[in-house]
Amino acid sequence: MAAKDKKFQHPLTATALYTKCRFGSLKFKTTQELEQIPVVVGQERAFDAMDFGIRIRNDGYNLFALGPTGTGKLTAVRQLVATAAAEQQQAPDWCYVNNFNEPHKPIALRLPPGSGNGFRQDIEQFLGEARIVIPATFDGEEYRSRVEELEEELKDRHATPLNELSEEAKQQNIALIKTASGFAFAPLGKNEEVLSPEEFNTLPNGTRQEIQEKIANLHEKLRRVLSQFPAWRKETNEKLQALDQETARNAISHLIQSLLQRYHDQPDVVRYVETVEQDILKNLADFRGSHDEAAISIFGTLPRTDTFRRYSVNVLVDNSTSASAPQVFENNPSHANLIGRSEYQSYMGALVTDFTLIKPGALHRANGGYLILDVRKVLMQPYAWESLKRTLEAGEIRIESLERSLSLTSTVALEPEPIPLDVKVILVGERMLYYLLLQYDPDFQDLFKVAADFDDQVERNEDNNIRYARMTGALAVGEGLRHLERPAVARVIEYCARLAGDAQRLSTHLRSITDILREADYWAGLSDHEYIQQQDVELAIEKQVYRADRIQQRIKEEIRRGTILIDTAGSTVAQVNGLSVMQLGNHAFGRPSRITATTRFGEGGVLDIERETDLGGPLHSKGVMILSSFLSSRYAMDAPLSMTASIVFEQSYGEVEGDSASVAELCALLSALSGLPLRQSCAVTGSINQHGIVQAIGGVNEKIEGFFDVCQALGASGDEAVLIPESNVKHLMLRTDVVAAAAAGKFSVYPVQTIDQAMELLTQTRAGTRNRQGEFPQGSINRRVEDRLREFASIRRRFATGRVKKKRKSADG
Repeated sequence: MAAKDKKFQHPLTATALYTKCRFGSLKFKTTQELEQIPVVVGQERAFDAMDFGIRIRNDGYNLFALGPTGTGKLTAVRQLVATAAAEQQQAPDWCYVNNFNEPHKPIALRLPPGSGNGFRQDIEQFLGEARIVIPATFDGEEYRSRVEELEEELKDRHATPLNELSEEAKQQNIALIKTASGFAFAPLGKNEEVLSPEEFNTLPNGTRQEIQEKIANLHEKLRRVLSQFPAWRKETNEKLQALDQETARNAISHLIQSLLQRYHDQPDVVRYVETVEQDILKNLADFRGSHDEAAISIFGTLPRTDTFRRYSVNVLVDNSTSASAPQVFENNPSHANLIGRSEYQSYMGALVTDFTLIKPGALHRANGGYLILDVRKVLMQPYAWESLKRTLEAGEIRIESLERSLSLTSTVALEPEPIPLDVKVILVGERMLYYLLLQYDPDFQDLFKVAADFDDQVERNEDNNIRYARMTGALAVGEGLRHLERPAVARVIEYCARLAGDAQRLSTHLRSITDILREADYWAGLSDHEYIQQQDVELAIEKQVYRADRIQQRIKEEIRRGTILIDTAGSTVAQVNGLSVMQLGNHAFGRPSRITATTRFGEGGVLDIERETDLGGPLHSKGVMILSSFLSSRYAMDAPLSMTASIVFEQSYGEVEGDSASVAELCALLSALSGLPLRQSCAVTGSINQHGIVQAIGGVNEKIEGFFDVCQALGASGDEAVLIPESNVKHLMLRTDVVAAAAAGKFSVYPVQTIDQAMELLTQTRAGTRNRQGEFPQGSINRRVEDRLREFASIRRRFATGRVKKKRKSADG
């Protein structure tokens, strides 16, 4: 085509279409020779923010790491957190123990790091020994003898007044008799034998009356004596109880003292041990008898009926295995998994719980260290975000069920003592979520004051090339892959530039880089390569595209068959090949679309058919409106724009969005106005402004490759070309087959700065500029367009004049 005509714009050289990777002075054969570095590189701003957010200890300076998914935010956070945690001391252990005064309010105990399980074992050992020592002591001779002494003392105390009363009765010829139901008095005969009723009835009335009076008097005295027995028994029982207390205290004193000495520097533990001793002395019967550890029924194993469970220690947090501050990543940040929960056991159809069933949450495990959360997962869990905020604001972890906090239940539940909170929370998420929370959650700014913004691209320079080479080596080691040869590393870096869509930038999408290395390692293994070679990386990239391009191939096939109308040869008026990008998942590809325009006399400006049918997005509509502004400012400065034009994407059955087709649309319009045909072997992409300047667009590589593929499918003549904004040249990282075709002169890419350059290439006609008289050169594109618009304006004036005459005639008549 006229690409070789030096009076028009020159195509780009093949070297401008693809920027190869050069390592300069760095000499290596494989990445095995390189020093490994952290797998996240080029994020100095984000790293600085994270380092500040992690190390500052003031309230509210929690951290939000924001950026696109897959850029290695979580990996970087974990690396920095691990470094910071290694410089800090271990976090304390936390235990829950029984509150003997209020069992539904368990007590939280703070213990030195790693000593929680030791304390639990000490208590278990103490109870085990106490359960042996106490019964043995009570079975001892000393205890028994003292009990017998007290019982004998009580018997003597009972016997003395009874003996005295018996003697007094005997002196009155009355006997005190002990019966099964108590005591009774009976008269005595001459031989001091108890008179039978018959004998008593034979006595004179006076004698009988005298004896009955004596017995009544003695009964009164007996009553007074017996009334003292309960008090004496109570006194003896108190003495027995005091004896039991003293005996038990003496039995376990050495055990208690051992515990107190071991934990003398921990006042809370000392107080708890003292309350354990007091509770044991109050419940000695539990230690003196035998108790089953569990009960079994047809329903299965029931909760323990062991009364010694109340002395257990529930180790909530155990930091014995960690040598630094805790680092916790909670993958399922629900309400219960964050702040902990009280579990229940089924017992005879009822749900029961106690302090031993309290389970820790992520905040407990991370207390004294760092908690990493995916903010999207937190927001998706009911009430998890509110619970997290409330906990951070209060500075303590309060375990409370959702039912209770929402007042959905009024049953008695555990109310564990809150645990003081000292944690650095780090949220990881997308930018959209960060800015939405910042805008709509008034508490967010107070709790998460530090934002670490991860960039999705870094500058492509020699230093970063070296860093990426070392990073690929680190990824290979971390993923258990083969090391890469130098050309393979160069291809990976070029692949990163293509991911970024910029020859001067590198993508930081760590997930994509890792995936391509894994797949290249797979193909290297099939080829029995010791190291990953360049061809393995190329094959991995090709296979990734092949697995995802079914729709792309179907569209290309329909174009080849003529179902979708695209011309790549000849010239046509008011018809141009525009380029767009389709995104299906992670796969993006370009496809050409036929854009046509019509013009006619009128006053409607440019009609966007896509917008009229509700298929055009706001950005596309904006681009079409700019066309009217451009036409008016360039060609209708001294006359009204008396034109109505229509623009449409042919065979478009979905929404059209974006302004990257506005240059192609303007070319179709100018062709329709000038009557000059446009070369169909060319495709156009770019955005236009009101002054006719061509602006950069996105997806330039995919658009060029999409048109190239269609040309190949339809039978390339070597005259095909794509017009792109000159500001997009720095973004070019085209496929090797496209570059090879350009190097052979069989395909061209033209950079354009203005609409005039684009029209000159498409029509092979000079655009023309105004002379001193303000006129375009005869035969130029702009002159032809201006003449046509003036013709429309003249028609408009003639119509206006005709209408005026008709009105006058009707008035005269």
